[in-house]
Amino acid sequence: MPRRFPRIAIGALCLALALPATAQWTQPQWDSAAGLPSLASGDSHAASGEEFRLGRAWLRQFRARAPQWQDPIAQHYVESMVTRLLPHSGLGGSQPLVTLVDSRQLNAFAVPGGIIGVNAGLFVFAEEEAAMVSVLAHELGHLSQRHYARGQARTEQTQVPAMAAMLAGMLIAAAGGGEAGIGVAMGSQAAFIQDQLAYSRRFEQEADRIGLQAMAQAGYDPQAMVRMFRAMQRMASLQGGNPPEFLLTHPVTESRISDTQDRAGQLAVPSPRDDDLQYHLVRARALLTIHGQDPQQAINRLAQDDVPEAARHYLGALVEARRGNTDTALASLDALARQEPDLGLLPASAAEVAFDAGRYDDAIERSRRLLRLMPGHLPATLVLGEALLQRDADGAWRVLRELAEQRHEDPQVFALLAQAAGRSGREAWGHLARAEQLQLNGRISEAIRQLEVARQVAEREGDTGAAARIEQRREAFIGYRETLEKF
Repeated sequence: MPRRFPRIAIGALCLALALPATAQWTQPQWDSAAGLPSLASGDSHAASGEEFRLGRAWLRQFRARAPQWQDPIAQHYVESMVTRLLPHSGLGGSQPLVTLVDSRQLNAFAVPGGIIGVNAGLFVFAEEEAAMVSVLAHELGHLSQRHYARGQARTEQTQVPAMAAMLAGMLIAAAGGGEAGIGVAMGSQAAFIQDQLAYSRRFEQEADRIGLQAMAQAGYDPQAMVRMFRAMQRMASLQGGNPPEFLLTHPVTESRISDTQDRAGQLAVPSPRDDDLQYHLVRARALLTIHGQDPQQAINRLAQDDVPEAARHYLGALVEARRGNTDTALASLDALARQEPDLGLLPASAAEVAFDAGRYDDAIERSRRLLRLMPGHLPATLVLGEALLQRDADGAWRVLRELAEQRHEDPQVFALLAQAAGRSGREAWGHLARAEQLQLNGRISEAIRQLEVARQVAEREGDTGAAARIEQRREAFIGYRETLEKF
């Protein structure tokens, strides 16, 4: 079942905290001009420092305004899909950030600087994995070709304010402002991306082409993009003047579908992937997120589709867990795990169910068992860290500190890490972790105030190392605030 964490999102921007010698976070490489890590490389399509900085600032504002889909299992799945497509998308050595949105609207988006957003509603609409992959591949195509930056038509001096204004419009739209936000974005783009809402027709074709190639090279049927476009077209015709959000920024015309079909027909997939059961399980989670108030609707919706029987059993187990029937849910999930022993999603789901039922020792044992087989598995690590908070604060600190080294822009990890630090007697570091969580969620003024509390605690405890790092982070936070003010 979806985890019930605070409404925060997961990402991968390299922000650092320095801990005592017994507890260090990794120090990233910093871009001295931007004050943030740089995606720039030898790849001509790499994001510029300004794009990168504005994109990360946008993400913080987005987290502060939009409802986040808090589901580590779904997050892990989408990130794995992006990683699979990345080598074939022309993005060099960069790693985009993924944010999931708790919205039933059919939508996905790409933001300059390497941000990919996916609504839960897209999972509901895409009935096959390759259809979902086609959307991700298309958005990666926009990023790799730097369509925002290439669309500028003014001098370098006007690029930053134009991009900031455009991103502000996207923020309003993505956070639920709908056509009001779209109008802001359109008004600010007149000289930035000609007279198109988000992308010119040529840019859409480029993103389609890159996406089709990435799909084929990653082993997915490129015709799935054609099927997805046609399904969207049918949906738009049924909804009349209220098309899906995705089509407001990615218009699907008959000529575009024909062009995509022609290109897809020229691409060979030597060893095509089968439709992955894991996709249908994550889709079941999305349905349950959308129909959380009435889980039977999720069951009925899934029953309408041609999905593996295991997906129906999985959704049934999650619903039983929500109804408080923990033993029944765990028995079903364990039976599915025996049938699909290579699918870590199933034992991770069982560990979540055990934790949500207050069975912390069971959750710890299940998570550790999975991590012995799949070291570093994100959902299992998060459950382990949170369950250990109830039993062994030092153990939780060690687990979550290591996870923070890998996921430097993960507010969820920093929220849990702050708790572990406080409960294990590391008060100054706890306030520092809390400050990081706040700034990652766009609450930069609160984060700076939290740093002041951390400084006072560090001075009282005589922790000079913590005090020095807190002062460094304060200067960085002030820089983040200046960037955020562009919006």
